[in-house]
Amino acid sequence: MWDPRHRPCVPAVTVDGDIVELSLLEVLRRAEELDSLVCPTPGEGVAVLDYLLAICFAAGVFPRSDEEWHDWVSGEHGLDRAAEWLAHDHDGEWDLFHPERPLGQNSGLAPFLDAHGTGPAQLVLERVGDYSQFFDHHHLEHSEPLPAAEAFRAVLVQHVYGLSGRARLSGKATLGPRITNLAAGRLQGRIRVVVQGRTVGDTLRLNLYPPAHGRPGRFNHSWTSGDFPRRDFLTKPPGRTTSGPADLHSSLGRSILLRPAPVAAADEPAVVERVLIGAGELLALDPGRDLEDAVYTQRSLNGPAKPLWPSPTRALWREAHALYSAAREAETGLFGRLRDITFPRDGDGPPCVLWAVGLVADRTLAVTWTDGYFPYAPSQGEALCRASRRGSAIAEWVARALERAAYAAWKVVYPNPKPSDRPAQQARFDARREFWPAAETPFGLLLDRTVRGRPVPDSLHEYAAELRHTAADFLRHRLDSLPDNAEGMKARARAEQRFHNDLAHPEAPAELRGETDI
Repeated sequence: MWDPRHRPCVPAVTVDGDIVELSLLEVLRRAEELDSLVCPTPGEGVAVLDYLLAICFAAGVFPRSDEEWHDWVSGEHGLDRAAEWLAHDHDGEWDLFHPERPLGQNSGLAPFLDAHGTGPAQLVLERVGDYSQFFDHHHLEHSEPLPAAEAFRAVLVQHVYGLSGRARLSGKATLGPRITNLAAGRLQGRIRVVVQGRTVGDTLRLNLYPPAHGRPGRFNHSWTSGDFPRRDFLTKPPGRTTSGPADLHSSLGRSILLRPAPVAAADEPAVVERVLIGAGELLALDPGRDLEDAVYTQRSLNGPAKPLWPSPTRALWREAHALYSAAREAETGLFGRLRDITFPRDGDGPPCVLWAVGLVADRTLAVTWTDGYFPYAPSQGEALCRASRRGSAIAEWVARALERAAYAAWKVVYPNPKPSDRPAQQARFDARREFWPAAETPFGLLLDRTVRGRPVPDSLHEYAAELRHTAADFLRHRLDSLPDNAEGMKARARAEQRFHNDLAHPEAPAELRGETDI
């Protein structure tokens, strides 16, 4: 038996700075002593936090109204009842390796595990690759075992972020043809926003919410537990409506089965040696009920508003203004409640942080996690909106000036190019690749100064000056590849002149021109 209620499975940082690995029960009991969870990836952190929220909802530990939510946060409402509910004996439903009701899994896959299972690395979303060769050259069939704690967290990630595509097993030989049709997880394809407080207890209270119909719904222990039928895999069913937030945050987005390796002694660590993964539940998500934290945005003037999504080319900090606008303007949901919140403690730094997380994927291949931390204080909501929007506009303008400077140098050096050669040739002088990562730190400092009450115009001028200097430096290094002759000097002069002209253009942000902000 391996029970995450009592086994260390969640890495966390205490308020004293110590890193510890705790059981689910210890996390809830010590929530006011823990600074944060420190899972290896952002997606794992979100999945574990969602699971803790599901436990709180199932235990009846949640506010019944927005007014009560404010009282909970300001009064630091205790989470003891959630720990008591979790500690109660649930007849083996928390056993990760139960033969009939394995936690978070589908025991119906058991007869097929020997013939169709793979090494446990398939469980780790970031390592699966094309199902045959991993990024770290770790082959799919490799039998290296996975510690039970890591396997438990990986199961949670699969349920939440699992990618669409085809499962690596035979539908005809197992549970039905639709077992191979992997649907995208409920958070795959959108940005999840978590409000982080100064302790794990604060974070849980901030992200609990009043259920739309007043009912928390059922907790999903395993595929075979509960008093409602699960889908079969002969045909594709319509998505089911969740019974409440406990159901939503513990939903089984994958059919998974783990097999532990035999242990010779009782104190020997439990490990997983084989895994089988197939399609899981399909949910019909209600935007008004199941997307409490969604930030809706439009990328085109006439396009539909949709939840903010992860981009492979656009870092999340460049979308900070969307988060702050939601926190400033939303009337309902998480951001609607945040506007009038009263925090229980004063201290250095912002009272809370908006943590945004997304998974960038290339169809069925996980590419990278993207996340960002954005300080927030209701009293500075308007200032943060202005600073983030202007800061993003300034960075966009500087990047555009670097692109035009690269074009100016390219026109001199390559007067008669083939059209197909232009992208690679121009990239030789384009400093945007260095500029965008370097601009993130100054942008973070801009937000930090703003949330602490510093006047936005002063911070924006400092920020613009730093970006201007940094970009000019990167451009200079790019142009160092030019030959030391008349053509090279001409190209350098044209590029630098174009760059400075763009920064001084009447339509450029006032801060880049050194003028007083309007």
